[in-house]
Amino acid sequence: MSLASRIATWWKAVTRPEQLNSEIEDELAFHIEAYANDLMRSGLPREEAFRRARAELGGLAAQKENCRAAWGTRAWDELRADLRYAIRMLAKSPSFTVIAICSLGLGIGANTTIFTLARQVLLDKLAVPKPEDLRLFSWTSPEKHRAIHRLWGHWERTPDGKYSCTSFSYPVYQQLRQQNRVFEDVFAFKIFSRLSATIDNKANAVTAELVSGNYYSSLGVRTVLGRGIQNSDDAGPLSGPVAVISDGFWSRRFGRSPDVVGKKIEVNLTPITIIGVNPPGFTGTANVQISPDIFLPFSMEPIAAPSWASSLLTNPDEWWVLVMGRAKPGISDVSAQAALDVVLRDAVRSTMTIKKDEEVPHFALRDGSRGDDPAGRNFAKPVYVLMALAGFVLLLACANLANLLLARASSRQREMSVRLALGAGRGRILRQMFTESLLLSMAGGIAGLILGYFGRNLVPHLMSSSWETAVATVHFDWKVFGFTAAVSIFTGLLFGLAPAWQATRTQVSSGLKDNTQSATQRSRNLAGKTLVVVQVALSMLLLVGAGLFVRTLVNLDKSHLGFRPDHLTLFEIQPPRTRYAAPKDIALYRRIEEQLSTIPGVDSVTLSKVPLITGGTSNNDFFPDGMPQKSNDDAYADDNAVGQNYFETMGIPIKAGRGFNQTDTETSRLVAVVDEQLVKKFFPNTNPLGRTFLSKKKHIEIIGVSGDARYPSLRDDPPATFYMPYRQQLDGEQSMTYEIHSRTAQAVLVQALRDAVASVDKDLPLLDIRTQNEQIEDSTKEERIFASLTSGFGILALVLACIGIYGIMAYTVARRTNEIGIRMALGAQSGRVLRMILREASWLAVIGIFAGLAIAIAMGRLIASMLFGLKSYDPLTLGGAALMLISIALAASLVPARRAATIDPIKALRHE
Repeated sequence: MSLASRIATWWKAVTRPEQLNSEIEDELAFHIEAYANDLMRSGLPREEAFRRARAELGGLAAQKENCRAAWGTRAWDELRADLRYAIRMLAKSPSFTVIAICSLGLGIGANTTIFTLARQVLLDKLAVPKPEDLRLFSWTSPEKHRAIHRLWGHWERTPDGKYSCTSFSYPVYQQLRQQNRVFEDVFAFKIFSRLSATIDNKANAVTAELVSGNYYSSLGVRTVLGRGIQNSDDAGPLSGPVAVISDGFWSRRFGRSPDVVGKKIEVNLTPITIIGVNPPGFTGTANVQISPDIFLPFSMEPIAAPSWASSLLTNPDEWWVLVMGRAKPGISDVSAQAALDVVLRDAVRSTMTIKKDEEVPHFALRDGSRGDDPAGRNFAKPVYVLMALAGFVLLLACANLANLLLARASSRQREMSVRLALGAGRGRILRQMFTESLLLSMAGGIAGLILGYFGRNLVPHLMSSSWETAVATVHFDWKVFGFTAAVSIFTGLLFGLAPAWQATRTQVSSGLKDNTQSATQRSRNLAGKTLVVVQVALSMLLLVGAGLFVRTLVNLDKSHLGFRPDHLTLFEIQPPRTRYAAPKDIALYRRIEEQLSTIPGVDSVTLSKVPLITGGTSNNDFFPDGMPQKSNDDAYADDNAVGQNYFETMGIPIKAGRGFNQTDTETSRLVAVVDEQLVKKFFPNTNPLGRTFLSKKKHIEIIGVSGDARYPSLRDDPPATFYMPYRQQLDGEQSMTYEIHSRTAQAVLVQALRDAVASVDKDLPLLDIRTQNEQIEDSTKEERIFASLTSGFGILALVLACIGIYGIMAYTVARRTNEIGIRMALGAQSGRVLRMILREASWLAVIGIFAGLAIAIAMGRLIASMLFGLKSYDPLTLGGAALMLISIALAASLVPARRAATIDPIKALRHE
């Protein structure tokens, strides 16, 4: 019987004895019948043949079973003996054991933490039945000649240079559903990030998802209370004033009360009835990580959507709805895509006016098991980088522990020689060494699991804003336990391989001699030195990564903003269209602005359509009057609707002309202030003051030139931008962000701001209250995550490298005691011995540093796009990391070197 068969049999005997007995009986009956048939062919009667077969084979089976049981008992006894001996040996070296478990715990804990995040960002699927059958609809089109121009949603460029998007117009969605023959059903949804919900006379900001009437039935999701949204709720505009709430919102806002079904709330000041509660774990179909608070039928779009000129449900030019379908058995994706491509092209032609040079989009299918998956798009590359860095940390911990175990195995050569002399086989020695390694790795795995559990929400916490809830809560389940167990076993085998191999090569004769520590052993530690080089190389790689990300963050923090962020408090107001249709919303913004300016301690107040450094922009066509016309692709500039005190409040200088004032009202001529970048782009070598331009079919006069300010992010240079007074935007603005300059304490100021807005309209919540500096920090959270984690990894790498170099040099000095004593007896000075040991450590560090530099430069292109203001081969970062590692190597080897320099030659010559 093979070793694997024996282990399997023993495992069944311990865990599933009934199954093992049944298998044995079936096998025995088969052999008895076969043997009886052979006897009957030789002439024996049937009964006699079966009696003899049972007698002979039954006795043989009993003997085999007795042997099998005895083997299992013996194997279990040997395993317990190995474990007891391993525990005893580790207990004899507590410092070594603590260092080993801590090193492994940190490495495994880092990997467990990153794995829990990676699994949720990259692997988890929607919490619905058979998510693998879901397909997300999309379309592709040439970018310059596409027929679709007005988009609300995610788009990207395909590898072949085409334009790809997942948004559809509502009329096109209706035709896709009506003419569908290749999917079981087709349904739609759309996330709305901010709505105002009044619950028990208290205004709240909530997230919402609009869904079609067949949404719940198509997904196969059942509510835990009440019912889901049905087709009757989505029959027409405002036909279904109902909502289903998420399990989290039910818990936070209603205390999980069963009376929530039938409760009336107001969404954007419109009465809505709660009809159901979603099951725990269901996050909708936008993403896997976090659920919207409420789900509304598309019929409620008029009260949920911002202030469009016409309803999005009937507008064929606005492409904003996300569409999914559940695959029908027996129909391939290729066939379904071809069929719906015809439907899409016909739907576009029947609902839109297509120009001659425009191309109708082609239909495409995507995997829908993760929904729209914004987290996968935004964080896939950072998560892969973090996984690679965590893997390097684990390899470093393994190399460090393997080095320590090699030194420990060398000191146990006499022990192994004695065991071999007493008759132990080399397989027995190998098993003992692996038992000790796996015991260490399992202890480190338990420590890592504990660290991973407490650190599971570290990255989501770093990704969340001070004014928002966490992006996601990472779940700990059996998959995480399985991953940690697998990593623990793998690391135990990895770092235990070299020590176990060295132990099995021990020679009985040489191991029992008294002079095994002679100078002739000098060349035997090649494996340990190689591991030190590997440690230094991995440490170099991690230090370079930490340096690059830290310097990226420093460069972003030092980038010139073009405005003053200090003492600025921001918040957003989003008035519901049902009460403040254009231009009433503009009048509302004006009243709030005036009310805020009366608060004691407020220096100035302004507002803007798009706040700075939020990642968002607005742009429009820009055609200067009387100037050479640019192509349509270049005739665009960023724009922003702002208050009259915008430039003074934000600290943006006016370089020429003037800013806005009280004369720039709803009834005055249209005016704008342009920045210097726009002047360079559209008015080179020309004074723009007094000139006019055409935008949105309106002629606007330039009255001033402002300094350049960074608009969407710190990474992007200031764009060509023109500013207009918000009071002249008579078609309305869906929301505005107020900027208040004040030196008043934040807590006092926020309460005063709430009171001021409530005095205008008590039903308007203040959204996203934060300071401008907090907003800037939030825009660099990805860089801060990498700087924090890689710095931690780098410090851990330095500690492990220090331990590894110290261990190998201390071991080297101990083994070369005789040699060093002979050198000193022959006249070698202490300083020369000191330099010899330091030189050996330096060479190990230099080789590792050059190897790490080569790997870091080769892998640098993978993170080049994540850096800012420096290259991946930045000389200062590479040089600093190398200098730091050299210093650590010398410091770690200094104690063993000084110990070697103070050896007494007489004692050294007597050293065993």
